[in-house]
Amino acid sequence: MHLHAESLSKFQVSPLRPNFDNAICLKKVLAWFRYRYQVIELPFPVVLASASPRRQELLSTLIRDFEICVAGIDEDFLTVSDPFETAQTLALLKARHVQDLHPAKLIIGGDTVVAIPVEDGTYNQLSKPANVEDAKRMLNLLSGRSHFVITGIAILWPGGEIVKHDVSTVRFRNLSEKEIAEYVSTSEPMDKAGAYAVQAGGGSFIESIVGSRTNVIGLPVELLEKMLGESFPI
Repeated sequence: MHLHAESLSKFQVSPLRPNFDNAICLKKVLAWFRYRYQVIELPFPVVLASASPRRQELLSTLIRDFEICVAGIDEDFLTVSDPFETAQTLALLKARHVQDLHPAKLIIGGDTVVAIPVEDGTYNQLSKPANVEDAKRMLNLLSGRSHFVITGIAILWPGGEIVKHDVSTVRFRNLSEKEIAEYVSTSEPMDKAGAYAVQAGGGSFIESIVGSRTNVIGLPVELLEKMLGESFPI
């Protein structure tokens, strides 16, 4: 069982201020990473196997030019009982699906899983909500407790591949039914794992984050930079 992951992020802020402006925070995070990290030059053209705008923004802090190609896989069918394995498996399968279309390029696949530990040692995994009621159910489950946000990262290129994950611990404050209903009515939760976005309206629900904040947004930039550096040393 995996309970810890190395985190290199400067943005390990805990607890958050009650009225923390996470939209502004995302801009600051992106600006800091663009200042902190040099743009990586790679020996292959890069394709991101994700339609997520958040992943695209975060990847742009490391790689100047890349293509987008969305992988068409059934994520629910491929979910397994271990959320860490789920995140890595889905990231790898997304990348392999896109690699079939772009065999001469470097493919980056990612998948984020929200998981609540259960007393019997298992996990309640939350993917994207199926509908409004499912989003409300997920937010009620997250209310007043801690959960893991796990992002699997897969990098595939001609002749090699590497797959790892990062994990952050996020704690929600207690949420009222009115807050949940109002948030769900914005439609923001509907395409997010766990039914919230830390960099937008869902950020107001968070008491603390331990670990990489970019991981919670959807792409652990620190881990990705390390993986690329190990795979393609200068």
